[in-house]
Amino acid sequence: MILRLSAKLAHKLRVSPPSVLPLDINPFADWSAHLFTADRIQYILFTNTVCLYSAVMYGKGMTNDGAMISRMVSLLGEIMTDDGFRFHFERFVAPSAACVTLSKALNRAVTGSMSELVYQAQGHLVEGQLSPYDTSFRLNTIPMGQLKYASPKEVFGELKPGDKDASNQPSEVKR
Repeated sequence: MILRLSAKLAHKLRVSPPSVLPLDINPFADWSAHLFTADRIQYILFTNTVCLYSAVMYGKGMTNDGAMISRMVSLLGEIMTDDGFRFHFERFVAPSAACVTLSKALNRAVTGSMSELVYQAQGHLVEGQLSPYDTSFRLNTIPMGQLKYASPKEVFGELKPGDKDASNQPSEVKR
C-alpha cells in the first residue's frame, strides 16, 4: 500500500517521505492523507487517490506513522463495512496494508480535490456537529468534478484491482 502524506501531516508525524511514487497497480492500495483542523480540533482525512473515497478520524495522539496506519486500517474497515464494501476491504485493502510505503502527494489534482473534501468536512464537523465517522459517509456521497460529477462511493464500487483505466488516470476516473 502507498500512503501519500501532506507536508503538514508528515511534519506532525516527524517523517520525511523521500519522493513521489507512481500510482499503485492496485487502485484500492493507494491512499492520500492530510491533517486539518476544525474548531481547533485536529483531524486526518484519508482519501483513496484514484476515486476520492474518504474517511475522517481524530488526529489527536498521532505521534508516529505506525500508530496512524494501524488506526487508518481499522477505520477504513469499519467505514467500508458499513458502506457495503466489506468484500473490497477484506480482499483488496487489508492485505495491501501489511506493507505500507510512505510517499509525497501525487499531484495537484488530488490535493485540490482533498482541499474541497476538507472544506466540506469542516462544515459537517463544526456546523452540522457530525462525528468524524458520520462525516466520512457524507463526504462519499458528494458529486466531485474530478470524477465527472459522480460520487466517490459510486466510483469506488466500480473500481477493479489492476484496472488500467483507473490506475493510469489519477486526475480523472473513466466511467
